Amino acid sequence: MKKIVAVNASPRKGWNTDTLVSEAARGAESVGAAVEKFDLYRLEKYTGCISCFGCKREKFKGHCICRDGLTPVLDAIRSADGLILGSPNYLGEMNAAFRALYERLIFQNLTYNAEHDTCNQNPIPVLLVLTSNAPEGYYKDLTQNYQETLSRFVGPTEVLTCGDTLQLKDYSKLDWEWSIFDPAAKQQRHETVFPQECRKAFELGAALAK
Repeated sequence: MKKIVAVNASPRKGWNTDTLVSEAARGAESVGAAVEKFDLYRLEKYTGCISCFGCKREKFKGHCICRDGLTPVLDAIRSADGLILGSPNYLGEMNAAFRALYERLIFQNLTYNAEHDTCNQNPIPVLLVLTSNAPEGYYKDLTQNYQETLSRFVGPTEVLTCGDTLQLKDYSKLDWEWSIFDPAAKQQRHETVFPQECRKAFELGAALAK
């Protein structure tokens, strides 16, 4: 049985990023995989890479030696057959929770060796999910960057982007004006397009685990 690790980097349970990650996980389970899911905002305290270079020592090669809330996640990924990662866009980037994991995940495999730039001996397929309030395709360059780096140091990476997302159930209850978009249009998209994106996540999760 294949083991898939799914990581939700959004603080909002049940919303766009978490839903797509969960759908991808369900897709993996539908073809017989076992899924272990982590919600980064519900872990014990952790940080990004602290640049201690412990992972460059022969004894710990490929293993982040910083012990904190991310350690179980990194350990699970190291023994997994596939990885699902999801993050919302915050200010034109993946959010801080995702970045902390990303730094630790990538840097432990980077060797600084010209002949062999990675010490990862077990490449695994990756599905990267990005959700954003901005229109579809707005962050193509950003996701391409992550896709290339993850493919290089973790394994072949597919990307699913979901743009123009619904952020609130009822915009009318806000006490400030969000005038740069139409809440009704966002609600309609959530009801018509988002279910299609959920199906796509399910399919990609199934393909990842096959």
